[in-house]
Amino acid sequence: MNYKSVSFYLSLFCFPIGFLAFINILYASYFDYFLSIRSYFITLFISLLVGSIFYFIGKNSKKNISFIEQLILVIFVYFISSALISIPFYLSNYQVTFLNSIFESISGLTGTGFSTFKNIKYLDPTLILWRSSSQWIGGLFFLFFLIIIFSNKLFNYKMTNLSYSGDNNFNSAQNIKDNILKIFIIYSSLSILILLLLNFSGLRFFYSLNMAMTLVSGGGFLPTDNIEKIISTNIQKIIFIFSLTLSMLNIYLIFNFFNKKILTKEYKEDLYLIIVSVIFIILINFNNYEILDIIISVISSLANSGLSLIKTENNLSLYFLLITIIGGSLISNTSGIKLVRVYILLKITSLEIIKLISPNSIINKTIFGSDKKISDDLVKISFLIFISFFLSLFILSSLLVVDNIGFERSFKLSILTLTNTVNSEMFNMQNLNFANLLTSSKISLILFMIIGKIELISIFLIFKKILFKD
Repeated sequence: MNYKSVSFYLSLFCFPIGFLAFINILYASYFDYFLSIRSYFITLFISLLVGSIFYFIGKNSKKNISFIEQLILVIFVYFISSALISIPFYLSNYQVTFLNSIFESISGLTGTGFSTFKNIKYLDPTLILWRSSSQWIGGLFFLFFLIIIFSNKLFNYKMTNLSYSGDNNFNSAQNIKDNILKIFIIYSSLSILILLLLNFSGLRFFYSLNMAMTLVSGGGFLPTDNIEKIISTNIQKIIFIFSLTLSMLNIYLIFNFFNKKILTKEYKEDLYLIIVSVIFIILINFNNYEILDIIISVISSLANSGLSLIKTENNLSLYFLLITIIGGSLISNTSGIKLVRVYILLKITSLEIIKLISPNSIINKTIFGSDKKISDDLVKISFLIFISFFLSLFILSSLLVVDNIGFERSFKLSILTLTNTVNSEMFNMQNLNFANLLTSSKISLILFMIIGKIELISIFLIFKKILFKD
């Protein structure tokens, strides 16, 4: 493996964490939170030191790395970044263990939202901001991975080619820089837009800032214990729905909307996501819940955020779990199987049945009525992802059931972990205390939160490369 080149790229993901630490230092200084400022200085120093070491190791190396090395880089980024982000948690006055610090960091980076903290409202405001920042930077990193790494044509198991993603030609360093800059501008602009809208709706600036970073990344961390204390008015609920929808859809949709490009042809996946959302909303009994609360819950499930104003019974919680398994757009921060893959499997199954009934029928294999057709490779990949998801679900459930949380909660928690969705009241999982879980359960959740984001097939490809060297 080209370790020096991997080290060079790894360094580029360390420096942004140092920048976040610097922002927290400024925030702590401005609002006189000097008790916690030391931990952010340490994080800043270590991030710059580690980033510089990796940079000098790999600065003179060849910058071309194979797809398998890129996958290994992604995994390293999650573990190194989580170690750096965990420093303020570990050095805080809340006696957080090292494992719990890593758990909190991985939960933030992957946008999952599981937390070992209780009584969030009593946490140091700088630590609350740090938790939200971990989601924001994690969402940005994952979009980089999607566009630059997971768009590989040879191993395109993320199927990003089925969603318009701008210029996919990454042959030159300049082109890669242009696409990274484009993603950063879109992502930051959406964050600022959500921040301004939430602040305009009457939320105090601190809540608006934290919620903006949470919503744009599809995360689950809240700046307080209960979402009802933040989102209460109808205008706030509408902005909340709008923000969750943005995180669910293709990130390039917004960019090309402002460029006045034709959207209906390129973004049929997003159109079908909206249609599916409406169908799921209609299926719920309106008599028991307010319409805005229902919309929030459905969109939040598809966006794999999990934040909701609904407190459900067990039967309805399974309904929302089903929606989280589907997930949003291919080019978004969402996880899950994805609507496109489900669509391909259902359509191919129906076409095979039609061929048996009427062999002379003309078969239409287009995807969402577009020019793109369902190839045999796409069917195989969709089926493999489907199988790997439920294989991951079986493995994680088996590991968690050893803990004293019961089979049903183990099963639900496994689904939420693999879809990177927070354990909210919508799933009747809000009382789960992660701090009291067994060490083996926490380690399992950490590993599968990452697997849920990059998908199990990534691990299979790495093992295949190691065990069967070409």
